[in-house]
Amino acid sequence: MLSYIIEGNNKIEGTVQASGSKNAALPIIATAILNQEPVTFYNIPDIEDTRTTLQILKILGCKVHTDSGKISISSKGMHNKTIPKELMHKLRSTVVLAGAILGRFKEATFSYPGGCNIGKRPIDLHLRAFKDLGVEIEEKEDYIHCRAKKEMIGTKIKLDFPSVGATENIILASVYCKGVTHIINAAKEPEIQDLAKCLNKMGAKVYGAGTSRISICGVKKLHKADYRIMTDRIETGTLLCAAAITNGTIKIENANPENLLSVLFKLKEMGCDILINKNSITLKAPKVLKSVDIETTPYPGFPTDMQPIIGAVLTKAEGTSVIKENIFENRFKYAFDLKKMGANIILKENENIIEIKGKSELNGEIVSSADLRGGAALVLAGLAASGTTKVENAEYILRGYENLEGKLKKLGANIKLEKVV
Repeated sequence: MLSYIIEGNNKIEGTVQASGSKNAALPIIATAILNQEPVTFYNIPDIEDTRTTLQILKILGCKVHTDSGKISISSKGMHNKTIPKELMHKLRSTVVLAGAILGRFKEATFSYPGGCNIGKRPIDLHLRAFKDLGVEIEEKEDYIHCRAKKEMIGTKIKLDFPSVGATENIILASVYCKGVTHIINAAKEPEIQDLAKCLNKMGAKVYGAGTSRISICGVKKLHKADYRIMTDRIETGTLLCAAAITNGTIKIENANPENLLSVLFKLKEMGCDILINKNSITLKAPKVLKSVDIETTPYPGFPTDMQPIIGAVLTKAEGTSVIKENIFENRFKYAFDLKKMGANIILKENENIIEIKGKSELNGEIVSSADLRGGAALVLAGLAASGTTKVENAEYILRGYENLEGKLKKLGANIKLEKVV
């Protein structure tokens, strides 16, 4: 077990580089399965989720070489079409590998994915889309067996909800389909746009990414390509919030402000001074933060991944803030640990709402990560708390943040990652 040990009441100040995007890296790594020629990806974050994904590719028969954010993959000799259950259960995003395997081999075997327990995240939309493409599906012995007996044919697929994972899986599965596949009510997230750019650089024909209607014209093959993935907007938002909660000043380089506008608007509403340049964001926190109301919605609305992070910051804001979570019903687990640290929070479970009465005096406590973003929220609370905070189950946080303690240390935090025997 790993824990973060934090001595609080230090301002976060200085300049730091944002890492590559976790949520973009995983589906982009999956494109290597479709492409039988060698591919090289840059700016891949060195986190637990990318390591697990690359481990799966090796088991499937791909050759993988990693070197400081640069990853070269050759899937020419890939032979295995089954994603190991024990690795699939480690993280939810492994499900996009199924679409890539299916797209290349017309068959794939996998189990239900794991990851953070933040609510129901069924893959019904994924499986229904595969069926629309002509795939037969059978569930047997904890595995889902998918196979297209005939050629996969492009069609119109309407999603009941703009699911990011389902949109990515349909794109990957459709690259080699005969004809054109149209996704109606597609997710618009920047990570989907990044996936489309990467595939198009390889010779795919994906149009409309970033809008609610995406079209994929089937191609015969993909070609060799190099691609640099986008910056992680959630890590960027987390580091900005670390400065906000400690009344500090931060400059984040290698950032993409355009992908984080909903978060920047809320931080500005809270009283932060924000300077935006093409590739950097500078934030100066006020002496006293102001309360705000937040409601999570699909992109370009306020991201659910940032909800716990901003929730921690609002414990220090003057007035009462209301957060409504519309994406995942179990995303308020972190609130119980914040209350343990002294936060004044009222949870309305039936409405999936919390009220935060701010300007709380947070005190160091032993708390525990229940999921990736909730764990990061507790780290931020520890930065602003008096005394020592121990955040247990740090493994959740390591899934999505590259060298978080190193970056925070550079910015003035007193934090270390400790292994508990």
